Amino acid sequence: MTADPPMPRRKPRIRTVLLLVNLALLGLPLGGLWMLRLYESALVRQTETELVSQAAVIAAAYRQAWLAEAGGEAPALLAALPTVPRAEGWAPRYATLDLASDPILPPPPDAVAPAQSAGRVARAAGAMLTPVLTETQRITLAAMRVTDAGGIVVASTAGEGGLSLLPLEEVAAALAGEPASRVRARREAVTVADSASISRAASFRVFVALPVREADRVIGAVLLSRTPSSIRQALHNKRRELAALTLALLGIAALLAGFTAYTVSRPIRAVADQARAVAAGARVEARRVRRSAVREADELAVAIGSMAQTLERRADYIGQFATAVSHEFKTPLAALRGAVELLQDHAATMTEAERTQFLSQAMADVERLDRLVTRLLDLARAEVPHAHGADRAVVAAVAGEAAAPCMAAGLAIMLDGEDDVAIAMAPEALRSILSILFENARQHAGPGARCRIAWARSGGSVRVTVCDDGRGISAGNAGRVFDRFFTTTRESGGTGLGLAIARSLAEAAGGSLVLAPVSRGSAFVLAAPASDPANPAV
Repeated sequence: MTADPPMPRRKPRIRTVLLLVNLALLGLPLGGLWMLRLYESALVRQTETELVSQAAVIAAAYRQAWLAEAGGEAPALLAALPTVPRAEGWAPRYATLDLASDPILPPPPDAVAPAQSAGRVARAAGAMLTPVLTETQRITLAAMRVTDAGGIVVASTAGEGGLSLLPLEEVAAALAGEPASRVRARREAVTVADSASISRAASFRVFVALPVREADRVIGAVLLSRTPSSIRQALHNKRRELAALTLALLGIAALLAGFTAYTVSRPIRAVADQARAVAAGARVEARRVRRSAVREADELAVAIGSMAQTLERRADYIGQFATAVSHEFKTPLAALRGAVELLQDHAATMTEAERTQFLSQAMADVERLDRLVTRLLDLARAEVPHAHGADRAVVAAVAGEAAAPCMAAGLAIMLDGEDDVAIAMAPEALRSILSILFENARQHAGPGARCRIAWARSGGSVRVTVCDDGRGISAGNAGRVFDRFFTTTRESGGTGLGLAIARSLAEAAGGSLVLAPVSRGSAFVLAAPASDPANPAV
């Protein structure tokens, strides 16, 4: 008694695996968002763009205020300033900062006391602009400073009036006529409490400096700075939308997992139930398995269904075969047992002739059992699947060898065919098939019958015909000649397995063996793949 196969380890169901995979795929972009600085760079460029727009408006306002205060002094004041050429026409200023390439500079240096104070015109224009900057800061949250042509602050939201910002490279660049943008670290450390403030979330600030031009002269500079929004702030501001999106994605992931589990695991579960029923010995009717969403599941269902049908056919065959074998063995065993019992009980009172008769009968039964066992072994070997195609049998040579014993027993056999025709079959298998057909003709054709074997190649196959001019096969028996244990010569030792063995050998080699209708006698046709003489494996 064999032990039951071990139960597989407990594993998650496919729908659970699919759900976990979908959740992992969902979490990858959310978890990787903080690792990438791409979005943070976009926030920095957004802040830079806003500061550039604000600085351009403030520069235009300061220019108008400066010209209004200068009045008639404007030409003389401008003449005292250096010439800074600029491009004609439109001069758009685009965001250029990128955290991936631009370094975060140290905090800006403190403003210093200048060697001289700002001019009257610049101070007056700055005084007019200071209330505007203060009101604007309440909305934009940006620190704003306006300097004169020498870098001295004339308007500020931080109370730095009269101090010089010339040591700051952004201001120096703007006074030289070149706009400048920088990212600088904040002086104060960012605390947990600060993270809730829109102006204190990031650890750095964006600085933008624009020159204030009048013709080809620079009359001042505008410096704006602001802390950009952080990723955490952006997510916090969109928390409701992100929560709704997350719930929607979770729902979609669950639906996808359920749909995939329904279309994949349900057919697999049905096939598994069918396989367990077959393993338990139940007869399972062939039924259409629900189609799944993947090819592998369908292929598995088809393979398991085919295997179940094959096992059922094999079980039916084994049952029928066992019944036929028991019937064939029962008759000689019963006769053998009766003879032995008679000899045991009456051997002393029997004559020598009677004992000889019973012993001869017992020996005949033993020989029949021996023939049955031998034929059953031959049938078992013939029905075992094996690779074919590499073997090669020359029909003329094998036919001559197979015909020799029957010709010696008195059967006239004529061979008709070309010498080089070969079959893709083992010579032993072809010899067994032809020997069975010749012996069948010798036993059934009748006295004086003649047998003829002819072969010819047609395309990629060879057709071998074995016919005789004997009594032939009746219409009632023609459909049963290949059945196992069917024979009309049981009294003379026939087992009814010869033609069944011959057909199994032919089919194992990829061929066929059939009974062909003829007007006289009987004819068997063997068709098998041809073997190419130049390539024996073909």
